[in-house]
Amino acid sequence: MSAPDKTPDLGAIFLAFAKIGLTSFGGGLSGWMLREFVQNRRWLDEAEFLNGLSLAQAFPGVNVVNLAVWIGYRLRGGRGSLVAVLGMVVPAMFVAIGAAALFAHLSRFHATHVVLAGIGAAAVGLSLQMGVRAARRAARSAMPVAIMAAVFLAIFAFRLPLLWVVLVAAPASIAWAALHPPARAGRRA
Repeated sequence: MSAPDKTPDLGAIFLAFAKIGLTSFGGGLSGWMLREFVQNRRWLDEAEFLNGLSLAQAFPGVNVVNLAVWIGYRLRGGRGSLVAVLGMVVPAMFVAIGAAALFAHLSRFHATHVVLAGIGAAAVGLSLQMGVRAARRAARSAMPVAIMAAVFLAIFAFRLPLLWVVLVAAPASIAWAALHPPARAGRRA
């Protein structure tokens, strides 16, 4: 992956996040964000993005808003965080209000539900792609793979409460990562 491009101004950050917020229907936002900020704009490298995604998922709140805060902060500090969140939320909020009003009128038509199911399937695909990419990066030895498998089984197969799974798996994963840090070759300061 090539080196990240120069630091964008606040207006560019707002517009980029507004684009993401307005064009990412049905979920899968982190996949869109990876594509936009790492692959297209090259404002971050993939390792930075995935580190931010990990942090965003660890904190309470909406993951993509947490990720917007992190990316904005990484690019332009506190102002970047504020502008990123506003860009992500405000334009999409107005569209969502309009869409909810429109859906109230269109919900009686079968085609409306078919379209929404298609959008949902695409969003699941984007989320799966993001999960596979993150898993490949994290699976550098048997222990992280075992932790991922245990978390998956605990939540999916055994239907254990997410909070308890996180309270056990997160410290185990953090301890493993602290004792076995990844190589930092090629990272910028």
